[in-house]
Amino acid sequence: MGLWAARRMRHSRRLRRFQAPVFLLTSALPMNHEPLVAFIRELADASSRVILPFYGSRDMGLELKSDDSPVTRADRGAEQVMREMIARRFPDHGIVGEEFGTERGDAEFVWVLDPVDGTKSFVLGVPLFGTLIGLLHEGRPLLGCIHQPVLRQLMIGDGKVTTLNDRPVRVRPCARLSEASLLTTDPLHPAKYQNGSGFEALSRSVRLYRGFGDCYGYLLLSSGWVDVMVDPIVNPWDLLPLVPILEGAGAALTDWQGRPANHAGATSAIACAPELHAEVLRLLNP
Repeated sequence: MGLWAARRMRHSRRLRRFQAPVFLLTSALPMNHEPLVAFIRELADASSRVILPFYGSRDMGLELKSDDSPVTRADRGAEQVMREMIARRFPDHGIVGEEFGTERGDAEFVWVLDPVDGTKSFVLGVPLFGTLIGLLHEGRPLLGCIHQPVLRQLMIGDGKVTTLNDRPVRVRPCARLSEASLLTTDPLHPAKYQNGSGFEALSRSVRLYRGFGDCYGYLLLSSGWVDVMVDPIVNPWDLLPLVPILEGAGAALTDWQGRPANHAGATSAIACAPELHAEVLRLLNP
């Protein structure tokens, strides 16, 4: 079995442990979100206290997982701290995390955690990583957070409004791809997991293309610094916390083929200024 096939099999097995229902729209609940948002801030603060001592350290405990992706003491320690806090505050809630799997994935409320999204950047001392925290209600993305502790940036979205350090932010208007900036997490991944020639055509059509992303690319998109962010392969913990952020910032979000990507079954993501979406899709799927 080739490496790509093995990765797809592992991805499918992990995803089957957590299959939230598919919903086409994020729907805010008729409730006061502020206590939940306050708790997200607590989670972000607590996880950063675990992560920051390992950032730029030679003693981060770097290991390779079965899929050859890196993991560190920061990843595992930060997720463990957040899981313990959730269990104490909300014992009936479920948790899905990259490092320690799923607990009560069918609960009414489920937290989705990626303690260090962008571990490859983290281990190189590059501050283009972040902690992803999401909350689902009956499978629907309700709240999402990107926390970049080195740069002290905290982005929170509820599907209607997105803020960066408590200030509302939006995707910037961009009418033409020739004026757009494009990001992707890994420039080798489009050819490996989707359509390399389509991505090459897209990258030639924009004004500026850079090969850094992970959650920080979505933060830059949602705060109006770039216009297109694409990922040819994602896991639920990579994507679900981003959904309320992107929707609150006014971004278009689909998978690589243009299908809804605001649910646990999505395995790729295209996020961009709405007026660019049709052309991005056309180029990626020749």
